[in-house]
Amino acid sequence: MDLLIIPLIVLLFMGIFSFHFALLVGDWDYWVDWRDRRWWPLVTPLALTVLPGVFGFLLWDKLRLPLGGTLTILCLTLAAWISRYLNFHLFADFPMNFVWPSTYIGLGLILDCMLLLTRSFFWTGLFGGFTFGLLIYPLNWSILAPFQVPLELNGTMLTVADLMGYEYIRTAIPEYVRIIEESTLRTFGAAVTPLTAVFAGFLNIMNYWFWLWIGYLGTKAVWIRKIV
Repeated sequence: MDLLIIPLIVLLFMGIFSFHFALLVGDWDYWVDWRDRRWWPLVTPLALTVLPGVFGFLLWDKLRLPLGGTLTILCLTLAAWISRYLNFHLFADFPMNFVWPSTYIGLGLILDCMLLLTRSFFWTGLFGGFTFGLLIYPLNWSILAPFQVPLELNGTMLTVADLMGYEYIRTAIPEYVRIIEESTLRTFGAAVTPLTAVFAGFLNIMNYWFWLWIGYLGTKAVWIRKIV
């Protein structure tokens, strides 16, 4: 019986997290040219912390297993790779280096290791939640760097990722025809990425605590005081 339950739980997590992540992050994780320095490092950790917070509380409070972050993000990663290969690559004919999913498993490991060492949701949120938001961009930088190489096309400076976005048509919606890096954060010069990462880290502290509270409400035993 256990051999049937475990795959079903994994498939359930894959479906829930994949659907949730597609709704909240979506294009920022689908296309390599959308992984900019302003919104992608900010939106992603806030959406990514939801299920590690909820299921992390459940697994730790009921089973004392610090596996909520790693298991949920691992399920998301498996679902993302299956979807990108079957739907985006084979069915829609996009190249895999244009639609590869970002890596987040290291963030789940950090969150779970912090919970294991501190045995406290407060310190896990304070240090683990902050680190979770801080390291989105550095964790993926080695994979993303080749697509951020600048080039010149018809007198316009753009990145390899931007050029790929122009060459592979996705929809007629104007938001896809753009250079992501044009923004008011240019005021900060080269400090755009660290500024966004630190801001995302601080937001994610409260975000993690909030979803822990939701997990607490979802697992709290409530007794019926009066039937009639």
